[in-house]
Amino acid sequence: MSALLEKFRSLSLSSELNNEQLALATQWETVVKSGQIQGHIDELNLRLRDHSFVLATVTPTETDAEVFESVFPIIKELLASSKDVKGHYAQYRHIIRWCAYLQELLDVPENIKLSLNFDLELPREIIEKKKKDDSKKQDDAGAKKTADSAKAESKDKEQQAPRGKPDEETLKKLREEAKAKKAAKKAANAQQGQQQDQQPQKPRPSAIDFRIGFIQKCVKHPDADSLYVSTIDVGDEEGPRTVCSGLVKYFPLEAMQERYVVAVCNLKPVNMRGVKSTAMVLCGSDENNVEFVQPPAGSKPGEKVFFEGFGDEEPAKQLNPKKKVWEQLQPNFSTNESLEVFFKDEEDNKPKKLTNARGDSFKVATITNANVR
Repeated sequence: MSALLEKFRSLSLSSELNNEQLALATQWETVVKSGQIQGHIDELNLRLRDHSFVLATVTPTETDAEVFESVFPIIKELLASSKDVKGHYAQYRHIIRWCAYLQELLDVPENIKLSLNFDLELPREIIEKKKKDDSKKQDDAGAKKTADSAKAESKDKEQQAPRGKPDEETLKKLREEAKAKKAAKKAANAQQGQQQDQQPQKPRPSAIDFRIGFIQKCVKHPDADSLYVSTIDVGDEEGPRTVCSGLVKYFPLEAMQERYVVAVCNLKPVNMRGVKSTAMVLCGSDENNVEFVQPPAGSKPGEKVFFEGFGDEEPAKQLNPKKKVWEQLQPNFSTNESLEVFFKDEEDNKPKKLTNARGDSFKVATITNANVR
């Protein structure tokens, strides 16, 4: 334990955290331990713009102390080495305010404290709003002007054209043109109907982003008795994801802690009773039981998982809910007599096992012919 953290704990500041704050604390702890705090400086500054402390508490927490210990030398070096001191004061004003408070609270030695100029006049912070597209206005004005010109030109031609009943030859020509247009329209409608009748190509399982995930921490959902809220590392640079799972009736809370799972990572995020869920844990089930799809030994968070024959294809960044890719593919996910997860490929009617780059199998504990989802 660091000296700063020991000093913070000796202060006896208490903040009772809710489940969402506990999950957020785990995410920031992971960022600090991974040494990636530099890439999260702007995110931290934005969060401290809206909240006094990292977890939106009224008093600082251990998370503030842990993050401060990593951020402090970065901010100190930035202010000491940069010629544009005023610019950095303005850019990171919220982190600097937070650092100034914590260095006093934690009694940071004078020789290493941030030396801050509180008399420095900073420009007013402006939160930019999306501007209307002026070019679109100009295009619309140009289009209107062109349309008005065409209308005037057409009117001039009408005024110049001789009035009176057209001759027989002209009438014949007009009838032929109308007949040709009608036939072309009929043919186009027939072709369109034929295209609509054709079945769209079925999606491939390579579209789904399966990855190894590691549940760092799991808590009960604060507003839903049937849901867990897990913090899962799936290899993203920005840190772990928050995932809601309806598994309370199948697994005790202790069985959800610090375990490897297979996660579906490119479903559209959904709000589940106020908590945004950004992935899904893959399980096998029958009428009475639910079991995790178990990663093989040696698995690491973020490793790609795929069905045999589809490993060279890149998954979609995010599945389009309107195209129902998951809904079309998932009914063909099951387990065989050896409890291995497989995909029944309707093109060649052969099962393709769920695997990784090493060729390992992914299994459930006991359920054969499981519904895997």
